[in-house]
Amino acid sequence: MTATATEVLDALGDSRRRNIVQILRHSPAPVRVIADQLPISRPAVSRHLKLLKQAGLVADEPFGTRRIYRLQNEGIQALREYLNAMWQTSLQDFAKTVESEKTANDRDDRP
Repeated sequence: MTATATEVLDALGDSRRRNIVQILRHSPAPVRVIADQLPISRPAVSRHLKLLKQAGLVADEPFGTRRIYRLQNEGIQALREYLNAMWQTSLQDFAKTVESEKTANDRDDRP
C-alpha cells in the first residue's frame, strides 16, 4: 500500500493519534505501553493504531503474544513530499512577488 499525503493528514487530524505518533517517535511499543501514557482505553488505542497503519504511519510486528508498533517511513515520506511541494510553491510565489515589485520600482525610478 502506498501512503498518500491526504491519508496521512487525515490520520494526524486527531490529537490522540498525534500523541501516539509522538510516543512511537521515541521507541516502538505495544498497545499496553501506549495506552498507559494516554487517557484513553486500550481498545481505543488499537482503533487509532489501525487508522495510523492504514495511513502508512505505523507498522506492527508480532512479538510473542503481542504486537509491537513502530513508526513507518512510508507515511512520513508522503507527508514530507507534500510539505516540500507546498514550500516550493510558496518560494516560487514569493520570488514572483519580489520580481514584480522590483520591476514596478524600476519603472517608477525612470526619469
